[in-house]
Amino acid sequence: MIMTLTTTHISPDWPCQVKMPGSYDWERSAAKWLRELVPTRYASYPVLLRHPVLLARHAQLQVQQEIRVARTALQTARADLPRLGLPESVIEHTIKLYAAEVLQLQHIARSVRTVTEALADHSTAR
Repeated sequence: MIMTLTTTHISPDWPCQVKMPGSYDWERSAAKWLRELVPTRYASYPVLLRHPVLLARHAQLQVQQEIRVARTALQTARADLPRLGLPESVIEHTIKLYAAEVLQLQHIARSVRTVTEALADHSTAR
């Protein structure tokens, strides 16, 4: 007997902390992951807990704001940090840190968008 192997295409942006859509308890895992991306006070609002797609929307906004902050920090570091009396080696390290943070946040933003789309598709399918 020949068995065929079937695979499901998993987006490279899908977060490993979130179960695949359609699997048992996947929405709960998505909500748990999303709560980690927003300030604690938002993560406890009942409407956001009851509607993960709203939580996802807020997480998108939160991550976009963090990207703006990290970009501003990166763009102004070379001018602002010397005035704080920091040595050049610390400034260079800080610039690399901000650049890496922007890349990481951009990846998180893509992951949040992917999860948001799955949550929205799931809520409209009900």
